Amino acid sequence: MFRASSNVKNLSRDSPHNPSRVRDHLANERTYLAWIRTSLGLMGIGILLARLRYLIPNLSPGTGHSWLLGLATSFLGLMTIIVSTHNYFSDQQSIDKISYTPVTKWILFFSSFLLLIGSGLIYTILILPVLP
Repeated sequence: MFRASSNVKNLSRDSPHNPSRVRDHLANERTYLAWIRTSLGLMGIGILLARLRYLIPNLSPGTGHSWLLGLATSFLGLMTIIVSTHNYFSDQQSIDKISYTPVTKWILFFSSFLLLIGSGLIYTILILPVLP
């Protein structure tokens, strides 16, 4: 745990050793790593969906297009890496300049895309026959 000393009060907000600034950068890094874990999970789900036609017998109707859903999920995982990396460095500069403002457009984009993929997954599950 960081322990405040008497000289901490003399540090300005711009100082690289200011505990608040350090905390902001560490939170930014944790957020970035969470986005990277999410992207890896999305790409893993994408690979599973793309290979679903090999895991389920050909007798099952509707499984022939699961690769499209897998491709979309994998693409979302790649986009997550690109956007989160850009966002990390952008936030890092904003923290240094003390001009941070949250960006909501990417949150809305990824949430909408995941909603579409989730709907496709539910549809795929519903059309699969129940195996004995």
